[in-house]
Amino acid sequence: MSFVKTIRNIWTIDELRQRILVTLLLVLVYRLGCYVVLPGISPDDLDALSKFTNKSGLMQLLDMFSGGAFSQASIFALGIMPYITASIVIQLLGMVLPSFQKMQREGESGRQKLSQYTRYLTVLILLFQGPAYLINLQVQVSAATGGATMSWPTILYLTVILAAGSMFIMWLGERITDRGIGNGISFIILVGIIARFPGAIFYEFTSRLPGSTGSQGGLVMFIVELIIFFAVIVGAVLLVQGTRKVPVQYAKRIVGNKQYGGARQYIPLKVNAAGVMPIIFAQAIMFIPITLMGFSTSEAGSGFAAAFSDINGFWYNFVYFILIVAFTYFYTAITVRPTQMAEDMKRNNGFIPGVKPGKKTAEYLDSIMSRITLPGSLFLGIVAILPAFARFFGISQNFAQFFGGTSLLILVGVVLDTLQQVESHLMMHHYDGLMKDGKIKGRTTGSAY
Repeated sequence: MSFVKTIRNIWTIDELRQRILVTLLLVLVYRLGCYVVLPGISPDDLDALSKFTNKSGLMQLLDMFSGGAFSQASIFALGIMPYITASIVIQLLGMVLPSFQKMQREGESGRQKLSQYTRYLTVLILLFQGPAYLINLQVQVSAATGGATMSWPTILYLTVILAAGSMFIMWLGERITDRGIGNGISFIILVGIIARFPGAIFYEFTSRLPGSTGSQGGLVMFIVELIIFFAVIVGAVLLVQGTRKVPVQYAKRIVGNKQYGGARQYIPLKVNAAGVMPIIFAQAIMFIPITLMGFSTSEAGSGFAAAFSDINGFWYNFVYFILIVAFTYFYTAITVRPTQMAEDMKRNNGFIPGVKPGKKTAEYLDSIMSRITLPGSLFLGIVAILPAFARFFGISQNFAQFFGGTSLLILVGVVLDTLQQVESHLMMHHYDGLMKDGKIKGRTTGSAY
């Protein structure tokens, strides 16, 4: 009954109700656009192509993030990934170039400049990805159906449509952030992932029915899969929310006749401060040898390509796991800056009990981050390769991809962020939160992906 009461309270708040309705409307527009096929592309050819090819690896990831629009040759086929790529590049530039660092410190004006640069870079990426996607689609359709090839004017025309579609998705995400329930870009990705889930679980259910192909274990096996799936979700929640709290004591400051400070606060250091970025980086690296070996005709090259194109194989997952651990340390090192944190504490008359301010504090924070990043990186690597274990035990390809990897972490992280937004509205209007203790924690790493 408390849950029903909470839902009623959510609907009672005018602002929150309006934001939810706006979000649902924009999501509906996005989902409808995912089914609008590019001009000149035959749906029959796409059906033949889906039976001819077997998407895996990066292609499967792109199709999931786009909610199936990638495989359907939709006007939203490129999805939000070009914008994410541009955001990552701008974020990395802000860590190495002084001019971008200066803009990051300029507040709202600097943020607007960086946002504008991100949009420009997104368009530039789209101008490269659009023709690449169309040429790849043309080759695959020709191999599947023997259809005619597209002319360059047609490719240019369709590239403009693809670029406009991706920019429109970006605009929808910004509107969800401004007028909806927030986290617009992340919410768009979440919708794309969830859109694939009902079909995947229905296919897994039907495949376990007696008399169907791959029905080993029957419905009992399907129930076991669901239990393991929910256990993995709980583990992902712990990974997203896991923190190590460092106590900081603020000394008293006397201004006039009043005393300020003297309170103890905590710095929550994330166990997984890198979010899903290590998985994204590792997947991009793993896709490079497959692409390069595709141009090789030697037997050694073919064997190497076969080993690293098998996403269920040992060497692919072993190297994938090692890259995730390495990238977790790398991304944590460039995003979490103990020296700056120590300077900020010293500037505000804060110190860690038992540790000298300044350099010693920075070294102490760095040592803590190194220790808690190790289990976080190992757990992240295990979550990333869980789909391979799921496929090894007979779970279908479509359902196995929800057992871990980028999709699961994004799903968990965005859902927690969204619940936190709703929670804040409820608490602001003096209603009970979604949880009795009111401690729904979202991600605090700054990464929306």
